[in-house]
Amino acid sequence: MNQTTNSILMIRPVAFRMNEQTAVNNYYQKVLDGLSPESVNAKAQEEFDTFVNKLRMVGVDVTVIDDTLEPSTPDSIFPNNWISFHENGDVVLYPMFAENRRLERRDDILDVLEDKGFQISDELTDYTSAEEDGFYLEGTGSIVLDRENGKAYCALSPRADEELFIEFCEDFEFTPVIFEAFQTVDGERKLIYHTNVMMCIADTFAVICADCIDDKKERKMVLDSLKADQKEIILISEDQMNNFAGNMLELVGSDERRYLIMSASAHKSLTKKQIAQLEEHITILSSSLDTIEACGGGSARCMMAEIFLPKNE
Repeated sequence: MNQTTNSILMIRPVAFRMNEQTAVNNYYQKVLDGLSPESVNAKAQEEFDTFVNKLRMVGVDVTVIDDTLEPSTPDSIFPNNWISFHENGDVVLYPMFAENRRLERRDDILDVLEDKGFQISDELTDYTSAEEDGFYLEGTGSIVLDRENGKAYCALSPRADEELFIEFCEDFEFTPVIFEAFQTVDGERKLIYHTNVMMCIADTFAVICADCIDDKKERKMVLDSLKADQKEIILISEDQMNNFAGNMLELVGSDERRYLIMSASAHKSLTKKQIAQLEEHITILSSSLDTIEACGGGSARCMMAEIFLPKNE
């Protein structure tokens, strides 16, 4: 399987705001004082449009779908949590922790992709019934895939259930790599809500905040797994992770050139040495996502659902 793709799905927000239902365990979210909901959404749209333009300018195929005002889906800008698209034509739907995030699931998106020539299997793989029993697994937020090496990494949390994750790995023939990752919140160590804020796996390297894996055996196990697959490991600090330096994604642009996509805040947080390490492998592309990061508690990687579906000739 290919690790990277040229095609992504992005959802343009129409009523973006801080989602009170996700803030209970997403400690990155903040209230922006003095800004009306309309101003917050306008800023988010501006950041979104600039980001999409930058991606398209380097040759990334971006399918943009406009969100709808009804139902209210403040986090629709992060589609990778509820859907994923695979090389064999499979589409997977995931169970979501927040009730209002479940409303983001839309059949019409599949119609748009088929109209663009993407091939989709007749049967969806649907784990969403787990919501009824209070179990969740939020797509490639909860799961960081090393497709080439057949491994799936998951930091367990209220949004990443271990049994569901193992079921996903069995269904898609991935070897599970399971651990817990923490961040300091008001002096307490609390579980990180999504694996993709603390690690990113690219073709030839991995960016990871190893310090947030408090259990030393688990930390060694994760790092040994990455080393075994010949990934150069680029370590980031918890402070850099808090600036979304773990929330990156490798994409392919024009002429097969590879880009590491991240936010401006993530880029600014990196040291010269880390940037030099990355640039030995890849070209960095960053864009300002300050409003989206503050209100949504997610960043560049969360905004992009990779499309690996086969395409009609």
